[in-house]
Amino acid sequence: QVQVVESGGGLVQAGGSLRLSCAASGRAFSLLTMGWFRQAPGKEREFVAYISSTGFTTYYADSVKDRFAISRDYAKNTMYLQMNSLKPEDTATYYCAAGGTRTVMESGYPYWGQGTQVTVSS
Repeated sequence: QVQVVESGGGLVQAGGSLRLSCAASGRAFSLLTMGWFRQAPGKEREFVAYISSTGFTTYYADSVKDRFAISRDYAKNTMYLQMNSLKPEDTATYYCAAGGTRTVMESGYPYWGQGTQVTVSS
């Protein structure tokens, strides 16, 4: 069993930055692919980014590529999402997910956090 807990959400103006964190426990962090998803009000949850268990491979949704950066700290069992040049359309609840497969599909991640709210004002 894996537990993941997100933090770092908040309110920011358009063009600003935020860094989300996801702390994992319960299973070897180095074996897990870690991902971020988000859900805006009235919309389906969508993939944002993932990072492989080794940290060598990252993948981003086109909508965030070149603005967001995913990383992980093995010493802290924590994953991060650095979000720059934020836009109002980035407003959503952001979810951390953990699993064993490098995929953009939610079904590939059996472990999920409760989410952290990010609001970008125009």
